[in-house]
Amino acid sequence: MEIESTRFGRLTVDDERIITVPKGLLGFPNHTRFALIQTGAENYFFWLQSLDEPNLAFVVTDPSIFFKDYEVPIREETQTELQLADINHAQVFVICNKVDEWLTGNLLGPIVVNAANRTGQQVVLTEKKWTTRQPLLKLQAEVPLAKSA
Repeated sequence: MEIESTRFGRLTVDDERIITVPKGLLGFPNHTRFALIQTGAENYFFWLQSLDEPNLAFVVTDPSIFFKDYEVPIREETQTELQLADINHAQVFVICNKVDEWLTGNLLGPIVVNAANRTGQQVVLTEKKWTTRQPLLKLQAEVPLAKSA
């Protein structure tokens, strides 16, 4: 599929990299189709690029890379909506932001994706152990990937 992006221009994205988020993301309820773009072979960060709005993209990562004890309890209702028959098919991403010299992740608002059908949903956790700006990585220099729209 061909997509347009302000960061990368026109891209060809495999259908397996397209994620549908029927309810949209928090603050962006009308944006439901995204491409997961990997910018490097060994990169832990990806761009979640809207297919319908070239200016809308988020940097995301798998939070378990940074926090081995991070878990997302997936409610039965969410499993049903995502058609998630096997919990092992769930992939979890968090949206990242640059805050001062830190790259942070919204660990209270993870995005759960059913890898089998590429349907996702952003959920809100009540676990007080995590924050919406959980420090992930101290930046040594300007990192272009850390700027999300």
